Amino acid sequence: MRTLYNVQQLLKRFGIYVYIGKRIWDIELMMVELKKLHENGLIENDEYLPALLILKQEHRKEEEQSKE
Repeated sequence: MRTLYNVQQLLKRFGIYVYIGKRIWDIELMMVELKKLHENGLIENDEYLPALLILKQEHRKEEEQSKE
């Protein structure tokens, strides 16, 4: 797993489609959904941790861009 698109594909496997309209909000909602999948035992650490890392990196990028 290397990109935000890969995380979206992971969520899509569970019927989760996220589009709010603002990218940073989309990323935040994806984090919530990903954590719920992990808490309920639907995804293991080997999928959860890389996906969470990608979401955190993308969130940080969005925050930095909004400051400019």
